[in-house]
Amino acid sequence: MGFLNKLFSKEKDFPELETSSPIAQRLDNFRDDLEHLARDVSDPIEVVPAEDTAYVFIGKPPKKFGMAWIRDGKIHNFKTMAEEKGIPEMKLQLMSEKLRKAYETNDTANRYSTTIADHKVLVTRSESLEKDLRKIIQ
Repeated sequence: MGFLNKLFSKEKDFPELETSSPIAQRLDNFRDDLEHLARDVSDPIEVVPAEDTAYVFIGKPPKKFGMAWIRDGKIHNFKTMAEEKGIPEMKLQLMSEKLRKAYETNDTANRYSTTIADHKVLVTRSESLEKDLRKIIQ
């Protein structure tokens, strides 16, 4: 049955993230918060680690996903952003659409697999996607 699941599965196998790589070292800066997040969600997680922020797609981008980001030891999302800055729902929907387009534009980025808190996590290395995410969320 495992063979048939792999044969008909739409999920791709990504290479394992090497622990000594620069992207793994960036990821380690956010490991505690990522472990907390991974325990709280059951959906797939994809992390785009930047120098000062880890951007986290939750779900199955680009179709159905949520977004969180870790900065300064805090986990943020659209709900916290709306509460802190008073952003209306319509603007959040526009931001979500921009995130979807940024993800689709960077769909050929290098992706790796790793495990965080017993949760299989996808790690994406893309300066272009990182730049787009930073611009959209700020």
